[in-house]
Amino acid sequence: MAIWLTKDSKVIVQGMTGSEGMKHTRRMLAAGTTVVGGVNPRKAGTTVDFDGTELPVFASVADAMKETGADVTVIFVPPQFTKGAVVEAIDAEIPLAVVITEGVPVHDTASFWAYNVAKGSKTRIIGPNCPGIASPGASNAGIIPADITGTGRIGLVSKSGTLTYQMMYELRDIGFSTCVGIGGDPIIGTTHIDALAAFEADPETDAIVMIGEIGGDAEERAAEFIKTNVTKPVVGYIAGFTAPPGKTMGHAGAIISGSAGTAEAKKEALEAVGVKVGKTPTETARLMREIMSGR
Repeated sequence: MAIWLTKDSKVIVQGMTGSEGMKHTRRMLAAGTTVVGGVNPRKAGTTVDFDGTELPVFASVADAMKETGADVTVIFVPPQFTKGAVVEAIDAEIPLAVVITEGVPVHDTASFWAYNVAKGSKTRIIGPNCPGIASPGASNAGIIPADITGTGRIGLVSKSGTLTYQMMYELRDIGFSTCVGIGGDPIIGTTHIDALAAFEADPETDAIVMIGEIGGDAEERAAEFIKTNVTKPVVGYIAGFTAPPGKTMGHAGAIISGSAGTAEAKKEALEAVGVKVGKTPTETARLMREIMSGR
């Protein structure tokens, strides 16, 4: 079982013919993902060979969906074109759009998110500036390495791509149902709360790891959600305990303002609702290991 991305998912790649799109389409195919085509209006009607797998290129997301039955798009286009690519995916009403691109202007993200809401939120957006989503043994949409963990019963949601990979590796012997990298920009599509709700509803996810970071109040809001809506054990980690106030650290959204958004405040909010919070990623993995050993 997995959330949002399963073995039956049919994936298209917007920007498949670019260097990053080509590289990661090849990786996704090697991971067993059912990639059914790409989108590039200038190269519509052509095909691209990926080690013996010929994938068609379509003029639009709508065309690709009509011809292939695609229900997931992974977006690898430059920042200045990302808004247009996401709007196209929304107009086509594709169920899941994974926006890998970093450096997308916050105004553009706010615009396409508002557009999605106005159109009825028929498309789940993950990202931008995220590593994507992986359901080990089933499908992989994005840039998450496919060979660092196995199938299991832990759900993972993380703002950080690198920490997503580290947690997957630390708990590789137990394995994961789905790993979701939501991105660390000030405005993102899918949130911690969205993933927590999905994992809570998934009968084959037994426990959840939630990785946050300094800046904003997403983790505090997630703590409130956990308090009233999540019955499964949750283990947390907050990146940025040593970050200086007022300085952007890594992600565009990771900035402490006054006393708001600090790692300590987030840790306290999570612990107040029963979430065990590790001081390091390795300690966080150990806390999860203890929970899973009792199951």
